[in-house]
Amino acid sequence: MTLVSLDAQFGLSICVADYQDECSVTVSSGLMEWTPDLDALASAVDTWARARIRGELGTLSPPPDPAAITWTIAATISPDGMGEADAFRIFTDVIAANCQAVDHERFWAFVSHSPAYAASLFDMAISASSIFGTSWLEAAGATTAENAALGWLVEIAGMPAGSGGTFLSGATIANLNALAAARMTWRHRHPDHDGRVAVAMTAEAHSSARMVARCLDFEIVDVPMDDLGRLTGPNLRLALEHATRPVCAVVATAGITNIGLIDDLESIADVCAEREIWFHVDAAYGGAAMIVPEKRPLFAGVERADSLVIDPHKWLFTPLDCSALLFREPALARAAFTQHADYLAAFQEIGDWNPGDFAMHLTRRARGLPFWFVLAAYGTEAMVAAVRSSLDLTVATAREIERRPGLHLAMEPVLSVVVFTVEGWERDDYQRWCDRLLAEGTALILPTRWNGGPAMRFCFVNPRTTIDDVRMVLDTISSDQS
Repeated sequence: MTLVSLDAQFGLSICVADYQDECSVTVSSGLMEWTPDLDALASAVDTWARARIRGELGTLSPPPDPAAITWTIAATISPDGMGEADAFRIFTDVIAANCQAVDHERFWAFVSHSPAYAASLFDMAISASSIFGTSWLEAAGATTAENAALGWLVEIAGMPAGSGGTFLSGATIANLNALAAARMTWRHRHPDHDGRVAVAMTAEAHSSARMVARCLDFEIVDVPMDDLGRLTGPNLRLALEHATRPVCAVVATAGITNIGLIDDLESIADVCAEREIWFHVDAAYGGAAMIVPEKRPLFAGVERADSLVIDPHKWLFTPLDCSALLFREPALARAAFTQHADYLAAFQEIGDWNPGDFAMHLTRRARGLPFWFVLAAYGTEAMVAAVRSSLDLTVATAREIERRPGLHLAMEPVLSVVVFTVEGWERDDYQRWCDRLLAEGTALILPTRWNGGPAMRFCFVNPRTTIDDVRMVLDTISSDQS
């Protein structure tokens, strides 16, 4: 009998007894044993998680000195380990303490994250469930629930019955998969063309769309914007007439991240239909506003999209990471992404919907379940009310800016982004103001550019943000002007 020690850190050893007709292997590991220390850890995690979800923990602050935090974290990895309690203390006191609270009510720099309390609690159950959300064989229940949530988005968007897709980690990956499906579909329909193809978009398309185009080796056809910075059908048609390569897809945006506007989806859809070009709509941020009846007309034409991205983790109160990718014809995605291997064939014959077949992934977390949970627990009307609250706050903020001397509203907001300028300020002035607010822990905001000059941008998606928060931040401008 031979005893081989593999890893002192985890106390893992393999005992091998070699006999003439059989070999027995026993594995002993403290890593996989439930001990009283884990009961204590479970209690500590529960206490901390409840406080964090309630908003009692988590702040806004400048990033730490890289050298200091790197040394602290690097020292935690050792042959013998430090124990569960000390490791968790490093997480709470060093790791989490040096991360921005993106669900903070005054985190307005990017499209923030504001999960419902219940959704965050439920997400802990998902982590403990070990659901392998790839196939019907292994996750029939999860797949059914995720598809129900996707079905609600299909209905809101007005896409035809039978549309569907899967949940991914974010809009960047969703855009990648949408455009990859578009290219494969185009090549299937044009087998004689083996050269490079192109994708059309404006300069205001999300940066991920351009990055994806580079990764997929697309040529980019830049389409001029209208006076508001939108993609329109007439401008698209003109750009396509001058394109030097076949255009297989067009990227439209429903909720331009920088300014919150929506491209002219209806006229874009007309051009795509005329030329049989894949119509992709990136509604990662703005798509949530479609659930508010008075905003739905702004999205006219989205129902004609071949692919559509909406991120529930942005404005539909779902924990990170959760992005919904919908296809008008899911069979096209399945043809593009289904993996073929002998060991996969058996599960692919069970059931009619394997989430792993609708994007470039195989192993996947059932990340759509917390979104389903919010819908199931609170109902769709609660979601509508929560989104509407941010839209109402945006209008109130615009009026507040108009009332203040020296502040100038760049445009009337359409969704939940407010862009304005401060009279006499240059880029450095905006940045100094933002740096001071972050150093004080007041707010995390960042300047942007609009119409060729610097500007300030607020983005609201958190129902806990109030007009009093906005007034408190705006009040600090006067001290910076003096």
